Amino acid sequence: MTEFVGAIDQGTTSTRFMVFDRRGRVVASGQREHRQIFPRPGWVEHDPDEIWQKTCEAIDAALSSGGLRASDLAAVGITNQRETAVVWDRATGKPAANAVVWQDTRTAELVAQLSREGGQDRFRRQTGLPLATYFSAPKVSWLLDHHGLRRRAEGGELAFGTIDSWLAYHLIGEHLTDVTNASRTMLFDLHDLDWSPALADSLGVPPPMLPRVVSSSQVYGECRGPLAGVPLAGILGDQQAALFGQACYQPGDAKNTYGTGCFLLLNTGTTPVDSTSGLLTTVGYRLGDQPAVYALEGSVAIAGALVHWLRDSLGIIASSPEIEDLARSVHDNGDVYFVPAFSGLFAPHWRSDARGVIVGLTRFATKGHLARAALEATAFQTQEVLAAMRIDSGVNLRELKVDGGMVGNELLMQFQADLLDVPVVRPRVAETTALGAAYVAGLAVGYFSGLAELAGNWGEDRRFVPSMPAEQRSRLLARWRQAVERTLDWVPS
Repeated sequence: MTEFVGAIDQGTTSTRFMVFDRRGRVVASGQREHRQIFPRPGWVEHDPDEIWQKTCEAIDAALSSGGLRASDLAAVGITNQRETAVVWDRATGKPAANAVVWQDTRTAELVAQLSREGGQDRFRRQTGLPLATYFSAPKVSWLLDHHGLRRRAEGGELAFGTIDSWLAYHLIGEHLTDVTNASRTMLFDLHDLDWSPALADSLGVPPPMLPRVVSSSQVYGECRGPLAGVPLAGILGDQQAALFGQACYQPGDAKNTYGTGCFLLLNTGTTPVDSTSGLLTTVGYRLGDQPAVYALEGSVAIAGALVHWLRDSLGIIASSPEIEDLARSVHDNGDVYFVPAFSGLFAPHWRSDARGVIVGLTRFATKGHLARAALEATAFQTQEVLAAMRIDSGVNLRELKVDGGMVGNELLMQFQADLLDVPVVRPRVAETTALGAAYVAGLAVGYFSGLAELAGNWGEDRRFVPSMPAEQRSRLLARWRQAVERTLDWVPS
């Protein structure tokens, strides 16, 4: 009897497999980390074969921990780090090179050239995206040119995909991607919901490489390998999956995910909303043949990754959870501000010339102040994104739903509520990314009856209510803006 649904949650630093019941409760989970490869400053790579291996290990670990078999699952979904680009050989299934990760900045020269020819927003009307190193298409073009692969790609020998495509290829032997992941490549027309030959030509990506575009919720095929016989029936990019798992099904609903990066999405309904404030217009999800639902998104490159940097590179903490106690060891940030522009500034600035800074240091500053400034950086960046979102959408949020690995940090959540001046609401299931992928897969096979049932599963764990005086909030935001100015123009044009 198929009592459960499963989800592969393939993230920037690890892969998890999670099993859920009809109430959206976690039944079993397995997780495996994979290597972060840094060949040069600003370059970030993953080994695609290692990701597939770790995915299989996570699936086996989860099923074993829950005493389950693959046959206990009604369906499985995929959610994934989105803009990371993989190129592989169609005949052998082997990667042609390491995957270029969404954080990678090696395409800065190509992006600058394209911007000079038509401006940073030359493709925004079709794609909803500014020209930036963040997105997949420039990464693919770079791989083809620097690994001598272009002729093979043009001849149809090579396939390109984001991580969802790579996993689906191994699970069901098909080359496909869903509309949410396609909308992050700079090759996808948001209005036609299909690849644009003109964009592919401008960005140097041969159309024979591209996967078939499918809905976020439909049966794509039957899995083999560790999930043999289970329908693969849902795919969502990680932030869209969190939007779906948070039951943000109505226009004006919003969520913020605190993971490696930080991503705030606002449901705008079935009409894409153009941004004039540095946000992205993206596909939120598409269920079967229904109209696509769109979202505005603010993407922050470094959030939890900053905590990992303090742990792994500076040794200030031994484990990530220690940062909250260290930050609580001081009463405030001591006028220290940390802007983690390690890969440039993403939304709403989109400045690839920026680099990280710590400002306001005096002999008074301690590692406690650094820890507090690091946590506050995530909240400040979120505030910038939400301010831009108010301008673009005209929506004043009544509350902000939050999820991801950092939401257990109650010092951060309270500071976020204070800075936004709206309640921050943490759900009972904080890891809603995997839940969203399980939901779309379950909908496709009839395991769930519809959105009303899913919305009924959502439950509040804790609500953080703002209490900061307006004068203090204004002073902190003004100092943050000063700190951001210090990051600019560091990389020569």
